[in-house]
Amino acid sequence: MLEMSQVFALAIFIGMFIAIVIGKVHRFIPALIGAGLTLIVVFLLILKSPQLISAVLNLGQLVQLRFWIPGEEEVISHGVNWQTIIFIGGMMIMVESMGEVGFFRWLCRYVARMVNYRIIPILITFMLLAGFLAMFIDSITVLLFMAAIVIEISHLLKFDPVPVIIAMIFAANTGGAATMSGDPPNIIIGTALGYTFFDFVVNTGLIAWAGMLLSLGFFYFAFRKSLVSYQSESDSSAEHYPEPGEAITNPFLFKINTAIFVLVVVLIVTHAETGLSVALIGFIAAVLTLVTAYKRASHIIKRVDWRTLLFFVGLFITVGGLEETGLLKMLAEYIGKMSGGSILLVIPIILWISAFASAIVDNIPFAATMVPVISSLSQTTGLPLPPLAWTLALGADIGGNATPIGASANVVGTAIAEKEGHPISWGKYCKYAIPATVMVVSLSWLLLIIRYA
Repeated sequence: MLEMSQVFALAIFIGMFIAIVIGKVHRFIPALIGAGLTLIVVFLLILKSPQLISAVLNLGQLVQLRFWIPGEEEVISHGVNWQTIIFIGGMMIMVESMGEVGFFRWLCRYVARMVNYRIIPILITFMLLAGFLAMFIDSITVLLFMAAIVIEISHLLKFDPVPVIIAMIFAANTGGAATMSGDPPNIIIGTALGYTFFDFVVNTGLIAWAGMLLSLGFFYFAFRKSLVSYQSESDSSAEHYPEPGEAITNPFLFKINTAIFVLVVVLIVTHAETGLSVALIGFIAAVLTLVTAYKRASHIIKRVDWRTLLFFVGLFITVGGLEETGLLKMLAEYIGKMSGGSILLVIPIILWISAFASAIVDNIPFAATMVPVISSLSQTTGLPLPPLAWTLALGADIGGNATPIGASANVVGTAIAEKEGHPISWGKYCKYAIPATVMVVSLSWLLLIIRYA
């Protein structure tokens, strides 16, 4: 029998989830409402514990040196994951400036010109580019720019951009699964459990890119016939197409922003060796960008998606209500009983539940919910935590590909396509994405079992 605090915490969480799935308002609104109800109703009125509010808000860690420079010490986040929020916020500022100076438009035009503006090679190279960029920049940002540029190129070459956008969404989410900084679920998992960039690369990277190669073949055969009819027009010389350099709005700031981006990537890759936290790296990215932006700084700050950051804050607080009332521990114990404590059974249970759930609801709140679950599962069953974390990451990242609402990148990519006059229906999206998702998740299952069982 559930206690009153557990009933209310669960009801608030379910209500928030339903509102997010319905999507009538931006997801930050139900997240903040859920957070407010959790703090007031669950922690104050029912549990009568102001200390829980302080513990979940977790503001005290922001003034601790170990939060910014943990060194070799493992920092496990609890409550609001400020590492995730600060890192994503800093990257948003850097990427916004890069977009304004034309970095992404230049890069996509350069790649298109490399393949002589031929459509089938564009499909393949843009999938690879989206997957590669998503390893370092979150997949939301990758789709934000690349979807718009694909539509621009499709107008030049007179082809339907929808197949390329669907394939890029899949590639970005799959490539993002390879690193800690790739997809938001990985950032949440890595910062909450103290894993590094290379921990992800070694454990999820090879599996994710095996899935990427499989998806490349799938989308090539799935879209080849629909795109090949345009191929003859794009086989001509690319001399009359726009030069990549024309996309650069300010050559000096372009070089500065590129240098900052390279520096930030190096810091992300080496953060385990340098002892810097990902929050500090995000802060460095933001400060360098704003200092070099001169008068554009206020404009860049205004264009940052602050609503998404508020969504993260509200989400972490609402999930904190489930954790503090013991509901997530109960779920972990249930999964442990189902699997009998066997890694052979735990891996497919977590992988397929994560994939299925992330296809129905946004994978960010699901990942945030499951992190304390797998931590508790490891403690109660004695199973090693790292394989559970890699399984959760792959399930949430790749499973989020299956539907237009499964991951934030999907929502962004399809919204841009619709805005530009190329709507992607649920039927058309799922026709290709669901089979590809099942194939790649199945491959991940096999490779996880071979690696860790």
